[in-house]
Amino acid sequence: MTPPVPALTVLIAARNEGAWIGPCLAALAGQAEPATGPVEVIVVANGCTDDTAGRARSSAPAFAARGWRLVVLELEQGGKLGALAAGETAASGGALAYLDADVTCDQGLLAALAEALDTPVPRYATGRLAIAPAKSRFTRAYARIWARLPFVRSGAVGAGLFALNRPGRSRWGDWPEIISDDTFARLQFRPDERHEVPVSYHWPMVEGFARLVRVRRRQDAGVAQIADRFPRLLANEGKAPVTPALLARLALSDPLGLAAYLAVHVAVRLQRHSGDWTRGR
Repeated sequence: MTPPVPALTVLIAARNEGAWIGPCLAALAGQAEPATGPVEVIVVANGCTDDTAGRARSSAPAFAARGWRLVVLELEQGGKLGALAAGETAASGGALAYLDADVTCDQGLLAALAEALDTPVPRYATGRLAIAPAKSRFTRAYARIWARLPFVRSGAVGAGLFALNRPGRSRWGDWPEIISDDTFARLQFRPDERHEVPVSYHWPMVEGFARLVRVRRRQDAGVAQIADRFPRLLANEGKAPVTPALLARLALSDPLGLAAYLAVHVAVRLQRHSGDWTRGR
């Protein structure tokens, strides 16, 4: 008997994520099955020097018990875009979800994504972003302000998790050599084509001032790179600007949080980006 086609393939590009991959996969294995079919999960361990692949394989029994497929691929070469391409080649799902290995999903998220993407028209979907509790006081303060920015409040942010149906993925061919794959994917879709389902996923921010500066610098460089190489995509941005009035409200309601956010913002602009890959952890 031919197994049913998965409703959704979850692709996880993981490089030295041994400390995170277990909880990430456990949250996926405990998800409700979408009404349109089973789930397939593909972990692409790329350039790993730790036990990411082994820890991922140890989750196989939990997926097998559900009748779901867990595949672990190992690539000697590091690089997220190559890992995504390898995962897409192996994927058989009717829709594709791109998940960071340090993200955990609330119950019902995969079913909600599969339902949102079950349409013949191109569509992008994500969950409701929840910032995981930080350990450092500085990151907690920074995160309070970041969560109140118009870009985040508008929804369908897609940081750490975004999903596409097959017609949506057909909007471009191979992944280009870019820094920010999530921004590139999101901007392939107009705001009315991007959907946030009402189920949360938990995305951790990096800890401490120095790491936040490195990651923020890389994020800004990724956005600038897309603006330079793919300027037509900027028409799909659709986010409101940060206004002086908003900054005044933030200063009154959370002066310490705004000070942390502005400290990172200023530091990013005072330091030149090297162009190299920056790990936040």
